[in-house]
Amino acid sequence: MYSYLRLQPVKVISFDLDDTLYNNHPIIANAEEKLLHFLHLSYSESQRWQTDDWRKVKHQLMVEHPELRDDPSAARLAMLKQGLLQLGYSDMVAETAAQDGLALFLHYRSYFRVTDDVLDILAKLAQKYTLIGLTNGNVDWQQIGLSESFLFVHQAGQGLRMKPHRDMFELAISQLDIAPNELLHVGDNWNSDVQGARHVGCQAVWYNPDKHAKGEGQLPQLEISHLSELLQLL
Repeated sequence: MYSYLRLQPVKVISFDLDDTLYNNHPIIANAEEKLLHFLHLSYSESQRWQTDDWRKVKHQLMVEHPELRDDPSAARLAMLKQGLLQLGYSDMVAETAAQDGLALFLHYRSYFRVTDDVLDILAKLAQKYTLIGLTNGNVDWQQIGLSESFLFVHQAGQGLRMKPHRDMFELAISQLDIAPNELLHVGDNWNSDVQGARHVGCQAVWYNPDKHAKGEGQLPQLEISHLSELLQLL
């Protein structure tokens, strides 16, 4: 653990989820593979497209509708419907297929459990601190085992903008009736997590297992390379 700034008294620890509590990349890759297989099997015209083709549709939709950038589920739903329309399917078929495809993706996107060593760390921290999650993703946090330690999780979408926007931080602070500096946020992303937390007045721990160089902006209070280092806060 490396200290940049003196840590002030903490009541609540918030965690980023994806790539902080688990490696999200293979999970998303598997979910996208399952989704593509479903589309190819059920809607034969989609066999002309691979994952990159769908991503191009998604990118264009985000250019045209910037609000989708802050809602990953809505963005994927819109991508599926628009893509199927472009492939020649009717509006009714595209709508049904998009809903079914999103449901399948979300199932596999949460088809895992946080590892026991991480859950054990969280359980120990929860004996002293209130634990919550603040995530830009759309994982089912209860399904993956976090309900055992977390009071709640806020996720981007449905009016809540992604970190580093203030929305999720400020909502959590208000709900918990704490001062901003009584919340310590732990996350792997220098911009979304560290800068997002610091701009609201929260404290921050940068989880940096791959030893990335610091970015610009405010420093976190702490930097760690393994989540077990947080047990030093007990």
